[in-house]
Amino acid sequence: MCGIVGIVSDKPVADRIVDALKRLEYRGYDSAGVATFADGKMDRRRAPGKLTNLKKRISEEPLAGNIGIGHTRWATHGAPTEANAHPHMTQKVAVVHNGIIENFRELRDELGVDGYVPVSETDTEMVALLVTREMDKGAAPFDAAAAVIKRLEGAFALAMMFNGEDNLIIGARQGAPLAVGHGDGEMILGSDAIALAPFTNKVTYLEEGDWVALTKSDVRIFDIDGSPVNRPISTANTGAALVSKGNHRHFMSKEIYEQPDTISHTLSNYVNFAKRKIQLPQELPFDFSKLSKVTIASCGGSYYAAMIAKYWFEKYARLPVEVDIASEFRYREPPMEKGGLAIFVSQSGETADTLAALRYCVSQGQHIASIVNVAESTIARESDVVFPTLCGPEICVASTKATTAQQTVLATLAIAAGKQRGVLSDKDESELVDALAKLPGAMSKALASEPKIASLDKALSKAKDVFYLGRGALYPVALEGALKFKEITYIHAEGYAAGELKHGPIALIDEKVPVVVVAPSDALLEKTLSNMHEVAARGGNIILITDEAGAKHAGDDINEIILMPEAHELVQPIIATVPVQLLAYHTAVFMGTDVDQPRNLAKSVTVE
Repeated sequence: MCGIVGIVSDKPVADRIVDALKRLEYRGYDSAGVATFADGKMDRRRAPGKLTNLKKRISEEPLAGNIGIGHTRWATHGAPTEANAHPHMTQKVAVVHNGIIENFRELRDELGVDGYVPVSETDTEMVALLVTREMDKGAAPFDAAAAVIKRLEGAFALAMMFNGEDNLIIGARQGAPLAVGHGDGEMILGSDAIALAPFTNKVTYLEEGDWVALTKSDVRIFDIDGSPVNRPISTANTGAALVSKGNHRHFMSKEIYEQPDTISHTLSNYVNFAKRKIQLPQELPFDFSKLSKVTIASCGGSYYAAMIAKYWFEKYARLPVEVDIASEFRYREPPMEKGGLAIFVSQSGETADTLAALRYCVSQGQHIASIVNVAESTIARESDVVFPTLCGPEICVASTKATTAQQTVLATLAIAAGKQRGVLSDKDESELVDALAKLPGAMSKALASEPKIASLDKALSKAKDVFYLGRGALYPVALEGALKFKEITYIHAEGYAAGELKHGPIALIDEKVPVVVVAPSDALLEKTLSNMHEVAARGGNIILITDEAGAKHAGDDINEIILMPEAHELVQPIIATVPVQLLAYHTAVFMGTDVDQPRNLAKSVTVE
């Protein structure tokens, strides 16, 4: 969740870019920079740390120019140093970038063969070098940028400006937000409406795969295929920008679509992508190799995230995990070996039952770790170590981006445990980190299934009961899907382990019951499909969530298939969370319920 600002104007921009970046500080960052073009050349100023350092640098060495781009960076590839700070610049182009370029290693190797060698550790510099290579071959800036954007894989947002061009900024988005502000004699590019607010309230939100060419007086937008498109101009309520829905109908939709960006931001705090290693943000007050068990207690969707983590810790670290609902755990008063580890997962950090469970574990001499989205919360303050999810404010009561961020943090902890316990080799760790690096891009691809999912809303709205099935780490995703569905549609929904179907629930199946089966191609696919066919034989309406490989084995007795991108089994549960969120959302919208504030529910449950 780095921040991007670009301005092409008829007046100086450097100080205004810094002021706009300051409005994006809530997104988190560890370095910042600005580049401008004036007097026939590009120049830049960068500084590690806070924007005050950059502002001081610019006051000492001013930047002239009526065109410029700026950035606040949260380090993903390379340490938060000036050399790694954005903008990255060659003799031809300056680039700022949010997100992760998944194929940066392949691009780096290819560029090296042609003599284009990076000077930083970042993935972003590959974009600058690729554009430079195209321009060295004779391509105009517009054409060079268009060619390079097509080659990038992952979830990202970009802004570029070019040496010799005082009236052109190019931006692109794929899985990370980007918006255009229509000003008076100027155009502005920004990560969101908050950055644009000082300049204009006329905003165009770029859609997935869009890229844009800005001049002082014109905006040209192109879709993922390079075809010109028109996107509407909306009037932003700049006074309420921090809680704006943007171009989404509901906060839930906005927060679902923020997930590629929020996961990228969260990962950047736990992974060193350049070294392909887990790099936790602080020293641990315990040693995973000396633990005989981990206890995790939480509530609601956080409990299901913890259930997924149980599979990860036990598979990748061979570390037993006990997961319990906090409201049960606190009264069960289990015996606990002193010096053990207890992890507490809570979006708000104020959940009453989770806090009570934490305090019980303190009394039992446990090391206390918490995963929260509010770093100043009570649970965070009472923990020995805090693992923040860094996904920004979540307004909708039904959690989406906080849930997948919790899952992501737990995945990194499981890998760290496996490495520390000697279960995972360096090669194993690198393979799993590569899977995490591809996760934001995969989440973006998963969102592309929305039109298909939206088409199911009418049929699902007629159901009295909906069942969700999954096996292994996908079983908790089935539980999460059922929770989301019942929360916002008010239709009864239950999640089951697919193997338990014949132990009772199958008695409820008939032609009026939709059954959502979460079954990407993994080691348990055939077993899950066998259970699915048992449902189909009894008239159940099957909605299968799988990937292309899984679909090939699924058979013909399925009503609907929702395709997900193929991915490493580590990240399959996180990706599969997206379609179950969208199923609930679109059915609730069709039914006209209060999606963002469903009845009887509160965002933070601070009472028992």
